[in-house]
Amino acid sequence: MQNLTIVGSGRFAKVLCELLKADFEITILTRDENRAKQDKYLKKFNPTENFEKAYHGKRTIIYSVPIHSLETTLKDQLDHLKDHHTIIDVLSVKVHPKKLYQKMLRGKATQVILTHPMFGPDSAKNGFKDLPIMLDNLSASSKNYQNWKKICKKNGLKIVEMSAEEHDRLAANTQGLTHFIGRLLNEFDLPKTPIDTSGIKKLQEIREQTCHDTWELFLGLQNYNPYTKRMRLKLGDIYDRLFNRLLPERISKDYIVFGIQGDKGSFNEQALQDYAKRHNIKNFKVKYLRTTERVLSELHKGNIDYGQFAMHNSIGGVVQESIQAAARHKFKIVEEFAIIIAHYMMKRSDAKVEEIDTIMTHPQVLKQCKSNLAEKYPHLKKTSGKGDLIGHATVAKQMSQKKIPKNVAVMGPEILSKIYNLDIIDKNLQDSKQNYTTFLMTKRG
Repeated sequence: MQNLTIVGSGRFAKVLCELLKADFEITILTRDENRAKQDKYLKKFNPTENFEKAYHGKRTIIYSVPIHSLETTLKDQLDHLKDHHTIIDVLSVKVHPKKLYQKMLRGKATQVILTHPMFGPDSAKNGFKDLPIMLDNLSASSKNYQNWKKICKKNGLKIVEMSAEEHDRLAANTQGLTHFIGRLLNEFDLPKTPIDTSGIKKLQEIREQTCHDTWELFLGLQNYNPYTKRMRLKLGDIYDRLFNRLLPERISKDYIVFGIQGDKGSFNEQALQDYAKRHNIKNFKVKYLRTTERVLSELHKGNIDYGQFAMHNSIGGVVQESIQAAARHKFKIVEEFAIIIAHYMMKRSDAKVEEIDTIMTHPQVLKQCKSNLAEKYPHLKKTSGKGDLIGHATVAKQMSQKKIPKNVAVMGPEILSKIYNLDIIDKNLQDSKQNYTTFLMTKRG
């Protein structure tokens, strides 16, 4: 019998032992002796002794290591690879190892055959008959290559010959996709139920089969195949299109539903009124969603037809809340437009001006009025609320409901004083008369 060394002792190394034990006396080269000792019929080798011992007298070396560690493994063992050695590579990607062998074995006569057994430990439980194996002769002699084809056929494997590049292109949409779906189902935590159909059982089988393999293998399949990234992007685009097709074009045929960043009486509402007037939109309803995150979330879910939020101010700069929310969502910009902004300071009707010691309003308002507030009201604390209270209209609303103490004033549009029965303390506190805020009208992307 010929001698053969398998580098690596994972689950697939044991499959290789079962496949080749009738033709070869096998040595497992592994750093994990306890793992190697699980196979009693094999000779074991501890690499801490000497690589030469593992390779001496052997003609064939099979690399069955994690994809990411092949380069390090080759560097460690390069001096022990001789001209008489044949490397059989069984990694699940092929372009990556092909480039490594071509680069690192330059000047050596070591022969290399690239293979990918298109089955795993679970698939091979019932034998190897008609299981496919991909072969690509990188640098082996014709006689050597034909001999390995005979060994594969003898053990019942179905040979598929193709280039490493063609393999990776096809595998991205077969093995890469299957493993990605399997991990997706695992994260979904797909449970078994008493009413499971045959279809759901097949999905559960995919999850179980793929997740038996290591996370290292999954990372290797996704990151070392040059075509899998394209597969994942395509899958994501298809998901988005299909998700959006399930949602109605319009929530109601009778009116348009707008979701806006502010509350009733906010600058966002003023901007929406401006937008509706310019576009002659008369039949519409408004959902006051208060934050940009909520606007974009509701837009994605299909609970509103259009979403609007402030994006930039000529004095205060970008609206941080909107920038952060926009980074987390997909959407399309319908229109970018601006309106002029004037800021009024208001108090509760039952409060006295001398009782006011705090201004609570949106951080953008404080930026737009920074110089005037510093000059006219240096003694007042300037703050912004958390959550929904970040919006000045929501602050005004809660002031009218006496949920906010009398010592707090709010700043925002004049209309708030009329809606919520607030007294105006001061007006036009913005640092520039040409104070414009830019808004985005958006729809599902």
